[in-house]
Amino acid sequence: MSKKNQSFLKSPLRIAVCGLGLVGRRHVEAIEQIRGIKFVAGVDPSYDGRKFSADRGVPAFSTMNEMLKKVTPDGIILATPTKLHAQQAMECINLAIPVLIEKPIADNLDDARDIVLNAENAGVPVIVGHHRRHNPVIQKAKTIIDDGKIGEIRAIHSTCWFYKPDEYFECSPWRKMRGAGPVSVNSVHDVDLIRFLCGKIISVQAQVTNSQRGYENEDVAAALLRFENNAIGTITVSDSIVAPWSWEMTSKEYPIYPKTSQSSYMIGGSHGSLSIPDLTMWTHEVHRDWWKPISATSAPFESSDPLINQIIHFKAVIEGRESPLVTAREGLKTLEVVAAIQKAAQTLEIVHLSQL
Repeated sequence: MSKKNQSFLKSPLRIAVCGLGLVGRRHVEAIEQIRGIKFVAGVDPSYDGRKFSADRGVPAFSTMNEMLKKVTPDGIILATPTKLHAQQAMECINLAIPVLIEKPIADNLDDARDIVLNAENAGVPVIVGHHRRHNPVIQKAKTIIDDGKIGEIRAIHSTCWFYKPDEYFECSPWRKMRGAGPVSVNSVHDVDLIRFLCGKIISVQAQVTNSQRGYENEDVAAALLRFENNAIGTITVSDSIVAPWSWEMTSKEYPIYPKTSQSSYMIGGSHGSLSIPDLTMWTHEVHRDWWKPISATSAPFESSDPLINQIIHFKAVIEGRESPLVTAREGLKTLEVVAAIQKAAQTLEIVHLSQL
């Protein structure tokens, strides 16, 4: 371990959080629950954002540049609007400051690729905030699949249906604009988990429906995904359907969302199927035969907050004890699939990921 990394073990790590909206504040609350790490600077142009920091006795700044003139953090969390990610990430990389970038990594593929190449060339750790990978449910599902308990994956389905109220859009008008629909805002989570659990996606077909509320973006979308292992996946997303089938409502990850007993992912294999997040595995006891009884078993797991787990991981990455679970390159690969879905919906043609 380097002298710099050894110094981290002698005092709390100093973390700055840029963007103190809903997600940024959740990061701060997670930091406050972990020993050996400290929230030392908040960056937000809004009065409410700066007040959030000041109320905690932490210096508040309007811009990241202003903050960096007065504070030297050991790590920075970017929970800012996606269009700012590339510029701010590059500043962190140029200063050799490890950074956790909220998903998606950037708002376009060129900027995302620049982040990846510069981070890898500079050797600066970059984590993309696909925090669901840190959920024990997902870690357990990954183990079940990798251990071959459901055999070879043949099909995957993801459902992300919920109804966002009008005030969700009125308080932030940018959410009504093209490119801010549920494909980019919500499906990016599901795409990342599907990639993590089931492997590389090589082609996409998709269709979308225009917003019923008259906004510029879509409010219903569906995609057909082909995987490198010859599995087929389907994914549907909507922010205008009243339903219980979404990660938010099924995972019990964040108390603000009502809890349901449903699942939002189904993964079908040659020897069994798995629903997530309830982790129910369906298999035939003796022979694989649709005329034979099929039984269900639920896999046990230990619950913990994935956002807190992600901060613990970020701390370990800064200290040089772990490598990023979700690297910048992983974030880019997920963004490529989302971009392919958007392109396929526009052209109504098959989009091969290798062509992007």
